[in-house]
Amino acid sequence: MAWNWSTFKTRALSALLYAAIMLTGLLWSHWSFLLLFTIIHIGCWWEYQQLMGRVDESYRQINPFHRYGIIVAGWGLMLVFAGYWKLGAELTLDGVGMILLLVGLVAVFLCEVLLSRQLLVRHLVISVLGLLYISLSWGLLLNIRSGAMWMPHNGTDTFANLSSLLARINGYVVPVILIGSIWINDTMAYIVGSLLGKTPLSPVSPKKTWEGTIGGVVLAVAIMWGLGALSHSSASWIWASVGAIAAVAGTVGDLLESKLKRMAGVKDSGAVLPGHGGFLDRFDSMLLAVPFVWVYLKLVTLF
Repeated sequence: MAWNWSTFKTRALSALLYAAIMLTGLLWSHWSFLLLFTIIHIGCWWEYQQLMGRVDESYRQINPFHRYGIIVAGWGLMLVFAGYWKLGAELTLDGVGMILLLVGLVAVFLCEVLLSRQLLVRHLVISVLGLLYISLSWGLLLNIRSGAMWMPHNGTDTFANLSSLLARINGYVVPVILIGSIWINDTMAYIVGSLLGKTPLSPVSPKKTWEGTIGGVVLAVAIMWGLGALSHSSASWIWASVGAIAAVAGTVGDLLESKLKRMAGVKDSGAVLPGHGGFLDRFDSMLLAVPFVWVYLKLVTLF
């Protein structure tokens, strides 16, 4: 894959804008985090429905109650995993999420039975797969952000001690490590692949090479291990492990979305960021990486 300075500059400027928006949403507060991923959730669902409408033309004809009801149900599923974030004295996000999930699912199934000329099970299957692919992933990320995961650390609790600071700001550390690992992997895979790549990784994504993929994973692990060590973390190996899981699963997630686009006959899922495509193009790696990282950290906390 030859180096293209014009493409690189476009991607770099878009990435800076994307990074600024992401960091603001990630670090401002847990409410900005929720707002950020609510917008991302809706964007991913919209593009998913457009892609699947191209794969199965009959899916384009689903009634509006199905189309928007499943998105409401998906947002409800996200909120269920948010835990006990307070909306009032007696109102929590997971309670609101359960109501939205049930209302959305009931609306979808009832409207398919009552308003559609025929009940097509494959339409329901496509929508349920979307819940697992999109809504569950963002729900698990909200669960991580809620403080369900904790990063071990040592040293004094000072601003010079990054690991201690991040652990003290409950819920921030794992999303930052996870997303940072994916950013590093994507960037390094692109650079290494452009400079050294010769062996295609998969016919699904011809521009990806084994050299770039391996380089991206190795550098993501190395950088995360180094950051863990510099932060005085007592578990820098967890930083490296999260980096490895995010990089590998993220690469598979990228290939999965590329397969969906190839089946749909499109180059990009959307056009949100120049040089990066749509929401699914930008977050395909995270959608698959989040569940694996969540499971891994759950297992770590058990032992």
